[in-house]
Amino acid sequence: MEHYVTLFDSLFLPQGLALHMSMERHAGDYTLWILCMDDEVHDALTKLELPNVRLLQLSKLETPELLAVKPSRSKGEYCWTLTPFTPRFVFEADTAVSRVTYLDADMWFRKNPTQIFHEFDASGKKVLITDHAYAPEHDQSATSGQYCVQFMTFTRHRGEIVRKWWEDRCIEWCFSRHENGKFGDQKYLDDWPTRFSDSVHVLTNKELMLAPWNATRFPYGNSVVWHFHALRILFRARKSPLVICGSYLLPKCTHENVYQHYLVDLRIAIHQITNIGFSLKSQITLSNMSFMKIRLQMLYQRSWLFNTRFVSKL
Repeated sequence: MEHYVTLFDSLFLPQGLALHMSMERHAGDYTLWILCMDDEVHDALTKLELPNVRLLQLSKLETPELLAVKPSRSKGEYCWTLTPFTPRFVFEADTAVSRVTYLDADMWFRKNPTQIFHEFDASGKKVLITDHAYAPEHDQSATSGQYCVQFMTFTRHRGEIVRKWWEDRCIEWCFSRHENGKFGDQKYLDDWPTRFSDSVHVLTNKELMLAPWNATRFPYGNSVVWHFHALRILFRARKSPLVICGSYLLPKCTHENVYQHYLVDLRIAIHQITNIGFSLKSQITLSNMSFMKIRLQMLYQRSWLFNTRFVSKL
């Protein structure tokens, strides 16, 4: 059995449920551990009783060192600070778990991940990380890092050396700004293949882990997991929610065969959430001017001149 861990708050519950739906279809024998960033999402997930899910309640797990840095960090920065702690929380909760894979909540499985773990096992290493593999027009390696905190596997023993080093660094500094070669929790990974050369394996088949920043570089059909970075849901009174996919230019085939299927899961997730009486809030706020820009871009891009759809309705 593979163990996975993710974290999200009540705001990003729809993405968390969509991730779970995709894992039910494709992940095989698995357990998804969810670190609930607030008590509201813990209550909602408790009511939903999702199969193959185990809940971790942040308010019961925060260490003194986490509580000490929490006031100085934004909500997003604190989530990043917590990322290296998530495998630790799983290992402490269940001594039978030998390895755990961290997932961003906006990840979504398209196929069984066996191919990924086969490559990792064959490497003989104890930590798996993935390359951003940017398309040239989106390359932010210098600022956001060569490697992406999106899908990371840690083993309990030899992998713990790497995880603990990362945990200590994120306690020391983890902010949403570029400073002395650092950025959030992510730039710390840049030298892992050399710093921890005996332990860290970089996934060589870059097409298995895709995202909007490399949608023009690789064919969508080869992807096992898709990362819906920058996708946000805007809820509007008495109107259908809008899904804003960010500023990336997506090929038409990716929109139709990946994003549209993800929107179906988001639609189901929102229905599940509202059925238990949970009130959803917008994940983005827009001024009248920015909303008009989005409407104009949506009308313009319906012609597929840029092979992309910027906004979709749920």
